[in-house]
Amino acid sequence: MKIHKEQAEHYIWGDACDGWYLERDADRTIIQESMPPGTSEIKHLHQKAKQFFFILKGEAVMWIDGTTITLKPQEGCTIQPGVPHQIRNESTEAVEFLVISTPSTAEDRTAL
Repeated sequence: MKIHKEQAEHYIWGDACDGWYLERDADRTIIQESMPPGTSEIKHLHQKAKQFFFILKGEAVMWIDGTTITLKPQEGCTIQPGVPHQIRNESTEAVEFLVISTPSTAEDRTAL
């Protein structure tokens, strides 16, 4: 079945960040997210879910268990279960990205 971001379930998270569920079930979620300049997610981890972040537009800074990497458009990274992480937008432009979680992160998040 075809999906368009404008038809997807929308939610707001963090500091006025947006998310759209492109696929959502117990086995996997695919979310497109947008972060305005200067926003970030809290440091956290997932006990079961492995996540893949893929940047569509802008530049994101990923903190992964004490190491920081910068992701530019068409770059991504995998976060294994149990690994602390945080995504930040330290730029002056919005960041748009996909995050794919296997299995779903529903009730699988521990804030640090």
